[in-house]
Amino acid sequence: MMKLALVYDRVTKIGGAERVLSALHELWPEAPLYTPVYDFGGAQWAKQFKVIPSFLQNIPFIRKHHELFFWLMPLAFESFEFSEYDVVISVTSEYAKSIVTKPETLHLCYCLTPTRYLWSGQTNYITNPILRWLSKPIVKYFQIYDKIIAQRPDNIIPISRTVQDRITKYYGRKGETIYPPVDTNLFNCHSVPRHGIYKDNYIDSRFRGNDKGEKGYYLVVSRLVKYKRVDLVVKTFNELGWNLVIIGTGAEDKRLHRIAKPNVSFLGQLTDEAIVGYYQKCEAVIFPTDEDFGIVPLEAQACGKPVIAYRKGGATETVIEGKTGEFFDDQTVESLKAALLKFKPEKYKPTDCRAQAEKFSKEKFKKEFSNYIDSRLHGNDKE
Repeated sequence: MMKLALVYDRVTKIGGAERVLSALHELWPEAPLYTPVYDFGGAQWAKQFKVIPSFLQNIPFIRKHHELFFWLMPLAFESFEFSEYDVVISVTSEYAKSIVTKPETLHLCYCLTPTRYLWSGQTNYITNPILRWLSKPIVKYFQIYDKIIAQRPDNIIPISRTVQDRITKYYGRKGETIYPPVDTNLFNCHSVPRHGIYKDNYIDSRFRGNDKGEKGYYLVVSRLVKYKRVDLVVKTFNELGWNLVIIGTGAEDKRLHRIAKPNVSFLGQLTDEAIVGYYQKCEAVIFPTDEDFGIVPLEAQACGKPVIAYRKGGATETVIEGKTGEFFDDQTVESLKAALLKFKPEKYKPTDCRAQAEKFSKEKFKKEFSNYIDSRLHGNDKE
């Protein structure tokens, strides 16, 4: 029987990558999950796994401030022992790919993106020009190291064509794309879960629209951090005066509350079950960021709703312009506002949106991943 292990950068939160791990767990429920740091409280989803943390787990405060210890992460990954496994899958946007395996162990790296703060997202992490200049030698050192460890996996599997382009550019490697999964059973057009719906009556009364032609609400589902550009959406809706609902929390929370006008409503962090109802009842979902893939546009489409997205990154691979959504070309109020003013919600068929989302279902992901591993094990098809 094949023995398999999973490795992830850190188990501290819930997001798209964590949904990938949950889908892999369904395929291989006995596979343990290795990680440098495990935050029991912040990662409730991981209770289904046997989580094996590294020696870093004993450092005070690391579970909440792991970013301060990024320089120790490679050492933590290299300390793990995988000799008993036939296959190890590292799911990573940082250093999980640095694990060391024996030649007979198949190491597959499911790459979320090349390390953002070293490559494509440098300016988002170091915004001060002086600090950016001072940090150049450190960044250069870690870029060299990142290139070296990117050669360790037998195969790299990018999550999108966008990420494949970056892997080729920064690591000089190619791989077969397997798109991440969306739970098309949970996110759907029909059954509105009642359990966990937050402020449902409030939303119905304030944002549903009415026979006088008043608009319903538009929706943003996102972590509230700077590079997600939720501020762009808030500023645009401040000008339009239309209703906007924002689901999510993050470092930008207070600032966004401060600049938002009364037509913008913040609902905080909700469960997936609660979010379904908001997807189903909105006019459209706004996706203003350049993402490696982006699961939110697919969750919206699975619920039969169109998406208005920034024309860059993963959204260009998941939204069909004119059929399941529209794009705006620049991350400016003017560009997003122009797209919204031209947008006609009634033009988009829920069946078209749903059909697009089903191309990225969890069932399809699990089948593709399982077949990929079988082909590599039995055909010894390594790069």
